[in-house]
Amino acid sequence: GDILLIYDKIKAICEEKSLSIRQVEVAAGLKNGAISKWNDSSPTVKSLKAVADVLKVKVDKLIS
Repeated sequence: GDILLIYDKIKAICEEKSLSIRQVEVAAGLKNGAISKWNDSSPTVKSLKAVADVLKVKVDKLIS
């Protein structure tokens, strides 16, 4: 399948915006390494929203 996993999608957006995953985690108030676990376990809506806000994108862009 050609499903882009949430982590990979966030990573790609980070690269476009010259941010590190760690910077996004800090800004979103998440624990170190939290985002990298999202390929295996789904994030909470609250966490997703926080990351989307930091990246200035809609949540849909992270999960579509």
